[in-house]
Amino acid sequence: MQPAAIIRILKPNVTSLGYALFLAINAAGVWGGVFPFLPLEFQTPEIVFWFFLAQSLMFSASYFASAFGVYFLPKPTRRFMVMLAAAPYFLGWCCLIAAIYLDAWALPLVVIGGGLLGLGSAGFFMLWQRLFASFDADHGNRDLIVGTAYAAIMYFALYLIPQAVTAYLIPLVFLPLFGLAIVLKSREIDRDQPMFEDVPRDHPHVYRTVVRDYWRSAFCVGALGFCTGIMRSLAIGEPQVGALVNVLSMAGSLVAAATVLVLWQFKNLRMNVVGAYRVVFPFVITSFLLLPFLMVAYAQWLAAILYAVYSVAIVLMMIQCAQASRDRGINPVFVYGFFGGVVYALHDVGFIGGSFAEQIMVTGIEPVAVVALVAVYLLGLMYFVGQGGFRRIFSRSSDAESIELVALRPAGEAARPAAKAAPSAKADPAAKGKRAQRAPVASEPFYQDRISKQAELLRQHYRLSARETEVMELIARGNTVARIAEDLVVSENTIRTHSKRIYTKLDIHKKQELLDLIDSFDPSELEG
Repeated sequence: MQPAAIIRILKPNVTSLGYALFLAINAAGVWGGVFPFLPLEFQTPEIVFWFFLAQSLMFSASYFASAFGVYFLPKPTRRFMVMLAAAPYFLGWCCLIAAIYLDAWALPLVVIGGGLLGLGSAGFFMLWQRLFASFDADHGNRDLIVGTAYAAIMYFALYLIPQAVTAYLIPLVFLPLFGLAIVLKSREIDRDQPMFEDVPRDHPHVYRTVVRDYWRSAFCVGALGFCTGIMRSLAIGEPQVGALVNVLSMAGSLVAAATVLVLWQFKNLRMNVVGAYRVVFPFVITSFLLLPFLMVAYAQWLAAILYAVYSVAIVLMMIQCAQASRDRGINPVFVYGFFGGVVYALHDVGFIGGSFAEQIMVTGIEPVAVVALVAVYLLGLMYFVGQGGFRRIFSRSSDAESIELVALRPAGEAARPAAKAAPSAKADPAAKGKRAQRAPVASEPFYQDRISKQAELLRQHYRLSARETEVMELIARGNTVARIAEDLVVSENTIRTHSKRIYTKLDIHKKQELLDLIDSFDPSELEG
């Protein structure tokens, strides 16, 4: 790859830099470590435990509250109320700084500070998610991934600032900067999009379908959150471990983000969260089995690696939630609040369960061995439930579980379709009077007929997403907006928005032009 291409890929903007600064500061307070830039003597086991407990419980509760809030009160949540996140975040850091100097009030101040930081950081994550989801897929995903990469660089740069100053710079300088970035970019958002205009209670079946489609992905990411919660409980007595965890997790995020950005330039990327977890699960459960038999250094490195994987999973979670909002026209805060609430609640279970397991005294068994046994048991149970439990469904993963990044090559340079690409759902011709049917997901492409093949070729040429291709094909088959919305379980306004985007990408204005364009592609190119 040419140096100019690399520079173009990694070139930041206001959104990505603002998000990067937020992630770096968030890691300085509520990530794998506790307070990397506050005195170590301040971080007693009691202080650390109660801070983590207050912060993590408030964090997960805020996600669930946000999901319920946008469902029952959609209109007030259309506004980007940055102060509702900035105020508790600012006050939380003020409480932590005050706790350093007020020994008699240290514990209550830390608990209050932890709760406020949990509330504020969850609020900011919601604001960033809404911002990324409101952009088109290319723009939003690029800003999110580039911001994740630059967050690591900014976090490492914080170590160049004197430690005594950093704690004061966070609420007084850095917080206003990334808050200002959200305010400025939120003014550019088109609030007339279906995701912001949507009234959830007008079509609750759409939201039930979203929950049904995404709970398994949330559960898989939550299993990683459970593991990191366990490691948090083990690190309470060693605050210096937090610095190692933060550094390595940030380094992992940097490598992962840079890799995805480079690959994304040349090929379509399809990442299935559930499938990825199935691959990672044997390594995760084995690592906990080895925990009682290896040295203390192993636990430190295990915590760091798990947090690195977890940080990558969080990025995928945000991409998947934004994709769900665009494809289905639902409020981005709802799907992200539901997804994040499940993930962070399982993190809380891991932290509380690990802390409790450490206090269990079993004759002849070290506390760390008890923690490992509990972790292995619960991980196995969670895996069993995540795969369907006793009512396991013998079917392949649905398209909803896959994250799609359409290759960033210029239009007209599409290569022949990859053999492993999953097909879009297809519909029977409307002339037959049948309800549109979805094709089963298979390891090889499934093309129902000539139109299916032509739609796939058009998708590759014009870089349409899977959902856009699906809607385009249904339109070409003569389906009405109402019928397409019913089949895809979305609102009619969402289908109209997809149609506008499709016509814009294809540079056409009429349905007949769409039919002519589809007919111009030779389906034989997909044969052989």
